Amino acid sequence: MKPLNAFAICIAILTAATMAQASVPIIVAGGAGRRAMADLLNKAEKEIKAGDLAGAKRHVEAILHFDPEYWPALYVRADILASQGQYQLAIQDCNEALRKYRGFVEASSLRATINVYLGKYAEALKEYNYLISLHPRLVTLARVLKQRAWLQSRCPGPAFRNGQQAVKDAKAACILGWKDENTIDTLAAAYAETGDFNSAVQYAAQALAIKGISREDSKRIQRHLESFQQHKPIRL
Repeated sequence: MKPLNAFAICIAILTAATMAQASVPIIVAGGAGRRAMADLLNKAEKEIKAGDLAGAKRHVEAILHFDPEYWPALYVRADILASQGQYQLAIQDCNEALRKYRGFVEASSLRATINVYLGKYAEALKEYNYLISLHPRLVTLARVLKQRAWLQSRCPGPAFRNGQQAVKDAKAACILGWKDENTIDTLAAAYAETGDFNSAVQYAAQALAIKGISREDSKRIQRHLESFQQHKPIRL
């Protein structure tokens, strides 16, 4: 799994949670200890961007040593563990973060995505459906819609595939971010699942044309494009 921009997500969640729920403090603003933890999370975010997951994990572990209940750090560690293939440990951290803050949609979404990798498709789909029913903030809703479309267009189990719904979900996610190559690639895969390979090729090419696309993403989407040109859908 590719790690998320975890620090930015946590800061946004902390701010939104504070506005929506008075009992949740703006953790990054209070006290020297909290500021130190925020600084460490910031360092971890930079290390994740640089591909230094080991360094990021060290900083997150330092935060959790200081405060084992600091749920943003639990989420970031879960994201790192998932990207390293340590799925069960990642789910444990997601569960613990959700125990500390039940409204932590990002942790729930990450848990669902991990369950996809574990082959627990029914659990993952149930959690995506539940999260969408909560009508979360738009940026989170777009991310969850993309993940549900990703599952329903690529799942090895035909019972969990739904190309038409995947197209609807991916289109809705793209409306909120046509500059994200991975979301556009998900739309391409959704069209391929419906058998509309012309649209799949079109959107895969559009994803490849996104400015600043990483070499890794470019190679992956190029493989998808070649599959669509051969009238082959994508499978996990």
